[in-house]
Amino acid sequence: MAGRLLARGMIAGCLAAALAFVFARFFGEPQVALAIAFEAARSAAEGAAPEHEMISRSVQASYGLATATVLYGAGFGGLFALVFSFAYGRLSFQSPRVLALLLAVAGFVTVVLVPDLKYPPNPPAVGNPATLALRTETYFVMIALSICVAAIACLIGQKVAQMRDAWTGWLCGGAVFVLLVTLVQFGLPDVNEVPDGFPAVVLWRFRESALGMQAVLWGSMGLIFGALATPVLMGRAQKF
Repeated sequence: MAGRLLARGMIAGCLAAALAFVFARFFGEPQVALAIAFEAARSAAEGAAPEHEMISRSVQASYGLATATVLYGAGFGGLFALVFSFAYGRLSFQSPRVLALLLAVAGFVTVVLVPDLKYPPNPPAVGNPATLALRTETYFVMIALSICVAAIACLIGQKVAQMRDAWTGWLCGGAVFVLLVTLVQFGLPDVNEVPDGFPAVVLWRFRESALGMQAVLWGSMGLIFGALATPVLMGRAQKF
């Protein structure tokens, strides 16, 4: 059964990625184009020669973005299916659709929202190339710590639910998650490399579109996977 769920998870991830690509194409790419125009204007003002594009912007914004999004969706769809397989039957949710949607929301908060609150995505022309390694390391450290915090919060919430009730367990788990995430956020170094003169509206809208793209991806993946996994799990239940 795990193999069938894994295949359906990757399919759900690819379909969700297609929807996320459409969102990014219409809402994110215009902000990227404005950021690139700002970078080009700044380079021209500094007297720098324009860089030769190995891959045209039209290809990057279409085939490149689509390929990256689908690969991302397929990868996370597979991981999502594995987490679902582990959680199904261990959590008090009998409906595969409900569990899939709740796991998608939890994945979005843990893997996307919490790291982005500390290190939000930036468009081209924002960021110092010399600190790229540091920024990449701190971002992935933030993701890893967020996942660890979520696991700890789930364990504590489950223990409290066994001793008291489910509602108290959810509240305690959520409180532990918020507390530990806050400590992690303050413990990691801040990064602020927005150049002077960069349009604040472009930066804000780019970050909005990046977060919206992830919300579309994770939300769609949860809904689609729940629909695809239900026949597999219900068929198994009928055999018993």
